[in-house]
Amino acid sequence: MLWKMMEHMASHWSSSLVKCVARHLGGCFECCIKCLGGVPYASLVATILCFSGVALFCGCGHVALTGTVSILEQHFSTTASDHALLSEVIQLMQYVIYGIASFFFLYGIILLAEGFYTTSAVKELHGEFKTTACGRCISGMFVFLTYVLGVAWLGVFGFSAVPVFMFYNIWSTCEVIKSFQANVTVPGDQICVDIRQYGIIPWNAVPGKACGPILENICNTNEFYMSYHLFIVACAGAGATVIALLIYMMATTYNYAVLKFKSREDCCTKF
Repeated sequence: MLWKMMEHMASHWSSSLVKCVARHLGGCFECCIKCLGGVPYASLVATILCFSGVALFCGCGHVALTGTVSILEQHFSTTASDHALLSEVIQLMQYVIYGIASFFFLYGIILLAEGFYTTSAVKELHGEFKTTACGRCISGMFVFLTYVLGVAWLGVFGFSAVPVFMFYNIWSTCEVIKSFQANVTVPGDQICVDIRQYGIIPWNAVPGKACGPILENICNTNEFYMSYHLFIVACAGAGATVIALLIYMMATTYNYAVLKFKSREDCCTKF
């Protein structure tokens, strides 16, 4: 009799324990689903893309600019006064790169936090939906600032393609020289690249251009190879940043519109 009572109590405790664990697991599962529903996935993807693009643009662009100055000083402008202005401009651009990296690091975090706030507010994850004039004003400010930055980065993307175009012309000219080495009727010394035509050094710079074997030796240097490919990566990073800002534009605009015009209970957003 005692043995049967013990078996009954054990089975009762086991069933109670299973129900308790199931209830707690179900609560944790619902909590996880609720939290995942409040994640601003578009803003999260845009933040990762923005950080990656800005890091590539700033890091590769900084090193490529240093290599460009070295190439100019050694092969195209041996007089320091001829490229003094260009050196100052490049140094200023490198300082600007530091500022861009710092600004976008902070701005990306702020936009991600704003995405979490608006998504939680719209989906009513923390109670009744409420919005204030101050909140809508802040969201509108982010929309305007993101549009301005998007337009500005389109210009940066276009500007970053200029050194890629210049280095590509030099590299293609070197390839032409290599292809003509077997042709004795076309001497390689007549094939030149004049850097002065790009406007980065004055016309009185000496020598200002490189021809034939000298130009081929320039293309074979580590400075040229690294600078050329780093400028390509920097341009790709600027393009990735433009895409990230476009995603930010859509996310912030949609969040602002929902915050301002939400009127239905089933209105929700994943942004």
